[in-house]
Amino acid sequence: MVDRPSLEVVAEALSKAPERGFGETVELSVNLKDLDLSVPKNRLEDEVQLPNGRGKPVKVAVFGSPELIQKVRNVADLLVPTNELDEFAKDKKATKKAVGGIDFFLAEAPLMPTIGKRLGTVLGPRGKMPRPVPPGSDPTNLVNALKRSIRIRSKGNRTFHAPVGTRAMKPEQIAQNVDAVLNRILGKLERGRTNIESVYVKTTMGPAVRLW
Repeated sequence: MVDRPSLEVVAEALSKAPERGFGETVELSVNLKDLDLSVPKNRLEDEVQLPNGRGKPVKVAVFGSPELIQKVRNVADLLVPTNELDEFAKDKKATKKAVGGIDFFLAEAPLMPTIGKRLGTVLGPRGKMPRPVPPGSDPTNLVNALKRSIRIRSKGNRTFHAPVGTRAMKPEQIAQNVDAVLNRILGKLERGRTNIESVYVKTTMGPAVRLW
């Protein structure tokens, strides 16, 4: 099958999807091949900054010292100072609810062992263990970058999905995001394009249109 331009496929996927009463996500569906996904190194897990953003809010949480927390007070969505970490982790039900609404987590590096011990069972299975940041640093730029990012996570599945925008975005913007995500995936696969069976673009409830 001959490859089609991303913009052409995105436009077709949008035109074929009936209008819904909510803001649909546009996503890639990627089917892998010739990979033993029982081997951890063959599984994809990465973050990709989209050139045109997600098209909807992305939330970032930060664990850190009061000094670090103060630096990101105006950009992060959930702030957990060191002296409140135990309290945050104590109520598992409330913690799971709070974690469910957050897309990315950052933590001051010295806190990582404590977070792993207190919150690992909540964050780990969801693929949300924090990215460590140096003590005393200012992660403002990193928080802003994550707000334009997505997480790619295939786990042990041959087929996985990645959001590349929303229906409210321009097709050109979505197509640029598609290309950015596919370039990152190709760079992570052992044999690049050879490890991809097919790629489709679709809205949340619309039909899939083949890209590759």
